[in-house]
Amino acid sequence: MLAIRPFIPLLLAAGILLAGNGLFSTLIAVRGAQEGMAAAQIGWMGTTYFVGFIVGCIIVPRFLRSVGHIRTYAALASLAASSTILMVLVVDPYMWMLLRLIIGFCFSGLFTTIESWLNTGVANRVRGKVLSVYRIIDIAVVAGAQYLMPVFGTDGFTLFAIMGMMITVSLVPVALGDRSSPKPPAVFRFDLAQIWRISPLASIGCVAIGMTNSAFRFVGPLYADAIGLGLASLATFISLGVIGGAILQYPLGTLSDRYDRRWVLVGSTFGAVLAGMFLSYGAGSNVTLVYVGVFFFGAFSLPLYSLSAAHANDRASDDQYVLLAAGLMFFYGIGATMGPPVSSLLLGLFGPTSLFVFTSLVHGLLAVATLWRMRARDSVPVEGRGPFRMLIRTSPIMQKLTRREGPDGGH
Repeated sequence: MLAIRPFIPLLLAAGILLAGNGLFSTLIAVRGAQEGMAAAQIGWMGTTYFVGFIVGCIIVPRFLRSVGHIRTYAALASLAASSTILMVLVVDPYMWMLLRLIIGFCFSGLFTTIESWLNTGVANRVRGKVLSVYRIIDIAVVAGAQYLMPVFGTDGFTLFAIMGMMITVSLVPVALGDRSSPKPPAVFRFDLAQIWRISPLASIGCVAIGMTNSAFRFVGPLYADAIGLGLASLATFISLGVIGGAILQYPLGTLSDRYDRRWVLVGSTFGAVLAGMFLSYGAGSNVTLVYVGVFFFGAFSLPLYSLSAAHANDRASDDQYVLLAAGLMFFYGIGATMGPPVSSLLLGLFGPTSLFVFTSLVHGLLAVATLWRMRARDSVPVEGRGPFRMLIRTSPIMQKLTRREGPDGGH
């Protein structure tokens, strides 16, 4: 915990911010339907959010270079809070699309600021632990925030006001509680080729993880409804997936600090494949089996982003953390724009089991890509990973899987 203590104010701000954002997607869908908006219009609000998110990945790092982390965070949080309040003052689908684009832009920048800040101040030997704690906070507050809807109701002004307050209050620990704001990058140019050179695996991984995570979050409720789960069971279905991810985040992060992160990534990815196939072909409509399957699906799939990000940041220099945070979220956003429409189309054509066939296929391809990358480049040497490297040296199978090709190991 000593490694995490300096980041407590920043993690507290992240928790407050993520709780507000975690409620947004669900509330927009429910409230939009109550206001008589068409399903297609509500769907486009999700699309415009991710368009803004991708644009923010490109532009916001320039703000970090110009004015620093704290001022950038303050400006974006204020704009996001104002847009949130404006949504309930002007109830119109096209205005909501515009405001969701602005909010996506802001949250992309806020997440870039937080994640680059975290990675700047943490050593490689504990990076997995710190990013896992960040992701646990993300998962926990998103799950908890959902219960604000039955408490306060989805009509009226109250929930929008609460979300605006959360975004604004997240400024307090950032502005007052932390004295270690990193230096802005001396030079910044959004260069996807450079991000790829730093870590092709993390670039591929974030696209894949964006596809599967967004499919689960947005299309998972359709799967649950299609197999006959009621509203209460549907909520439990989503919650168990999120809780599973929270439980394995820290153990997997700790393992990745001790051993080659890519082997942990492979193991977690194969776990997600098996859980997805169980949901598709083993669980059927048995509620208990579905709950077990989705718990393990979330446990293995949700930690994949933090594992990929930790692997990439191991290879980054001090002036590349901002670029890498923005770039990995850009790749995630690309995947997230594709996951829901593709998986929902498959679900409509082939039935509910196709959702987790889709996630298993994507996770399986990610596992293959990880093994392929392990043949091309050695892991970053970090103290404490020695026993696993000995296993690789003594195992013919692992030597074959991870054999480097070419004199320089490639990129």
